Amino acid sequence: MAEIKWSALIIGVLGFLVAYFFDWASLRKVPGAKKLIWLLFLTLEGLALFLATWQGARFWLPTGLVVVGWVLLPFSIILFIYSLFIEIPFRKTYLDIGVGQRLIKSGTYALVRHPGVIWYSLFLLSLVLVTRSITLLVAAPVWVVMDVIYVVVQDRFFFDRMFTDYGRYRQDVPMLVPTVKSLRNCLRTLVRRRQYNGQY
Repeated sequence: MAEIKWSALIIGVLGFLVAYFFDWASLRKVPGAKKLIWLLFLTLEGLALFLATWQGARFWLPTGLVVVGWVLLPFSIILFIYSLFIEIPFRKTYLDIGVGQRLIKSGTYALVRHPGVIWYSLFLLSLVLVTRSITLLVAAPVWVVMDVIYVVVQDRFFFDRMFTDYGRYRQDVPMLVPTVKSLRNCLRTLVRRRQYNGQY
């Protein structure tokens, strides 16, 4: 039986369990909690990815699929960083006490309410293709499920309390699966944002 680094999978799951407290800490305005939770989450997820990609057995893939992975990898990373660290206010979201004062509804947040899940899933898929890691092949679906559960919890228990107009946003924009309408709105608002030098 191929060697699987179960510790990598478990550490990744623990990282998401830690992240589940992030929005609670934001609402409660616990001093320093957001920074600590975010740092711990990044540390656990980084360690999990390292163990999953660089240790353990590999499986065979056609060269063409490996090339596809290399093409998708930077694409997914750029989109992930753009959605989670550029489109939304970085300091207010991840570092400052409390929650952001403004709900972002344009750009990739007009595509779906949680675009980070799409880019994270695409990132893991591309990493599986590139590394051909059996451990990551097993762990990636589990981590994606943990991410989906996380955003479901956010959607149902936190965001209505954080943003007064989130209910309307929920009605207008799909949660995770884009539609033709949401794709059109995404492209339209991205073009408008570019025309106004990022001010939308």
